[in-house]
Amino acid sequence: MQVRDVMTRKVISVTDGDSILAAARLMLQNRISGLPVLDASGNLVGVVTEADFLRRGEIGTQRSRPAWREFLLGAGRLADEYVHAFGRKVSEIMTIDPICVTEDDSLRTVVELMERGRVKRLPVIRDGKLVGIVSRANLVDAVVGLARDAQTPAGDDAAIRFPSSEDQKRLSESAVVK
Repeated sequence: MQVRDVMTRKVISVTDGDSILAAARLMLQNRISGLPVLDASGNLVGVVTEADFLRRGEIGTQRSRPAWREFLLGAGRLADEYVHAFGRKVSEIMTIDPICVTEDDSLRTVVELMERGRVKRLPVIRDGKLVGIVSRANLVDAVVGLARDAQTPAGDDAAIRFPSSEDQKRLSESAVVK
């Protein structure tokens, strides 16, 4: 199977200039855990997920480290963490350069990228534009769909030993000698 067979085509997204409050509300209202982030031209520039809301100043969960460790990390890293914890725009907390796939990629590739990148969703792009998203839920849905379409087993012992007249007819029609 390919990405195009399972991806969600109607993707809910935000722009890099949107507020984090708007992004959080959109995720909650639609019961989704992540959103692709687009620039003004509609190009994919990042992804914002529930994980980006874990270390936030509003709820007192920003990182705190001993002074000696902060010294070792350097000012740049500390500044990045501060912006992430107290930023107000999606562009300040999103993951930039997300791992992406195309519609032609295999589901094997999707799973390998999800596992390697430790992500739960991958934007689907064509010519730099977002055309869909494939998530773990899409993969689970594919498994359920295939299981539902698969032939059911013959049944219990009694059904195998004493098939119904309808089953007997179907079996005799399928048993064509070549």
